[in-house]
Amino acid sequence: MSAAVAIAAVSELTPGRYPECSTHSLYQAAIARLLAQWPIEPTDIQGLLVAPAGMADGVSDNIFVHERLVEELGLEATFAETLNVGGSTHAVMAIRAALAIRAGLADGVLCVSAGRFPNVGGGGAQRNTRIFAHPDFDSLYGPYIPPIYAQVATRHMHEYGIGREAMAAVAVGQRAWALRHPQALMARKGALRADEVIESRPIASPFHLLDCSVPCDGGGAYLVASERLARRLNPRPAWLRGFGEIHRRANISQLRTLDDLGGQTAAQAAFRMADLTPADVRLAQLYDSFSYNPILGVEHMGLVPAGQGGRFFLDGRGAPGGDLPVNSNGGLLSFGHTGDASGLSVIAEAALQVMGRAGERQVNAPVALVHCYGGMMSEHAVLLLGDAP
Repeated sequence: MSAAVAIAAVSELTPGRYPECSTHSLYQAAIARLLAQWPIEPTDIQGLLVAPAGMADGVSDNIFVHERLVEELGLEATFAETLNVGGSTHAVMAIRAALAIRAGLADGVLCVSAGRFPNVGGGGAQRNTRIFAHPDFDSLYGPYIPPIYAQVATRHMHEYGIGREAMAAVAVGQRAWALRHPQALMARKGALRADEVIESRPIASPFHLLDCSVPCDGGGAYLVASERLARRLNPRPAWLRGFGEIHRRANISQLRTLDDLGGQTAAQAAFRMADLTPADVRLAQLYDSFSYNPILGVEHMGLVPAGQGGRFFLDGRGAPGGDLPVNSNGGLLSFGHTGDASGLSVIAEAALQVMGRAGERQVNAPVALVHCYGGMMSEHAVLLLGDAP
């Protein structure tokens, strides 16, 4: 990148349930917390990017969130929009903000997200599946989200001989990280054992209950800033060293091979831009709707060879004490899957680690990789954050 850009400030709401709050009030709360924690002035913000909260409330009701927030904050924004790329929205927001800053459109771009997960037992998950299922090849069979993901996991398990023990190791390791995070939703449940994961209630083979992310509400905000503004706000910003994204399909049924998922392409673009290699990565934050996603993730990001993702987690390499921490906030499995805002928690944890602000779970992370995907692993965005520009 020709000009240094950083995530200069970041903040999150505590994941949980907020029945007394509207989604818009969660947006407001996320911004208020960011402004309370960091010395940001209104004149520091010239751009605003907002993720829509469509999962629970309906996208049509939230397509103009940015307009309401611009008015409420009293901003004179040179650009603002509500951006929707599914779970990869939050990483794509960082990319769009960086491009705007490099183009001279802004010094600071505020990125905001809030989400309320639908009641998975009340038909919300089935309604949501219609967005992701092909109307001719999928919907007529009545799928819902776990079986759609399960197709990819089952194929990978078949190709490389990976068993459910590796999936359990992912869940156990991420719960261990969550125990070090004061806001993690599942920390109160205590440590997790592999046999508990394997013996938990079946959901959709090969997934059992404890292989699945934990639905909740939440949100957060972060500020992408020029070098001048970043250094004023934060003595140790998380510099955006490189990024990549790819958009290939809408439906898993149109996937031909696992190599065609797209995350690999986005990661390679990010490494080229940053002039880094996978060997430089010291922390990986991988969007994990299910326990199998990090197994695919470490392979597709180039962090381990193809077929070695299961062994990586069985050896404890991603867990506390391992040589390459993965999802050090507990991930969606144990920190919480905050509806449409879940991708923000992936970015927030990487940024806090690079900034040296991760508290008890702090690791040595001069370079952190973030991987988010949207839809049914349809589109991918990868960020590389570093402690130096």
